[in-house]
Amino acid sequence: MAHPGESLKTLLAGAAPDPQQISALLDALALTDRIAAVRALAGTTLQGALWRATVSAPRVAVSDLVPADYPRLRPVIFHGKNSLPAFSEFQKICFRPEQPEAGDVAWGYNETRVRGVVGPGYYVLHDTPGAALGGAAFDYTQLPAAKLPAWPEIRSNHAGVSRFVYDNMLDYMRRVAADVFIGSAVRGGREMNSYFIVVRELLPR
Repeated sequence: MAHPGESLKTLLAGAAPDPQQISALLDALALTDRIAAVRALAGTTLQGALWRATVSAPRVAVSDLVPADYPRLRPVIFHGKNSLPAFSEFQKICFRPEQPEAGDVAWGYNETRVRGVVGPGYYVLHDTPGAALGGAAFDYTQLPAAKLPAWPEIRSNHAGVSRFVYDNMLDYMRRVAADVFIGSAVRGGREMNSYFIVVRELLPR
């Protein structure tokens, strides 16, 4: 049986990848195989093809990424692969804040092998109803008001090495499958031809 990543690459190799076939393949996989499949997509060619294939997908909201009935303060883990040539595997980890007045948002950071160098990359996940690229975004121009106790300290994305990675950045999201999403990085309002794919893991309730 073919590795799920190879099957996914085959579906993306054609001139017009079928988003329904891609979704069906990913939805049929167990979590570990789903992560392996998306992490097999290296570089901008395949990830860019997947981003374009999802252009007609229904717009996502924060509630699609972090379900509205998911317990507050409980982390959601997004296992990811970006299109950069190195250090391309990561996790986006976030939670709904305890205070309902914070609005329909999630607060989180990026866990990477180089976090000690580039910083934790804290963000606010929020809806973007007026944006052309997607209905929700991981927004690095905003910092959470709080974090979970075991997480690294909240740091500005404007200072140190962080400014080269996260500063003035928004990651707009589209849905690929039930628990798979793809993002496009935008800096200063301009797409960067830089993408990432994430697989959602909801922790047991």
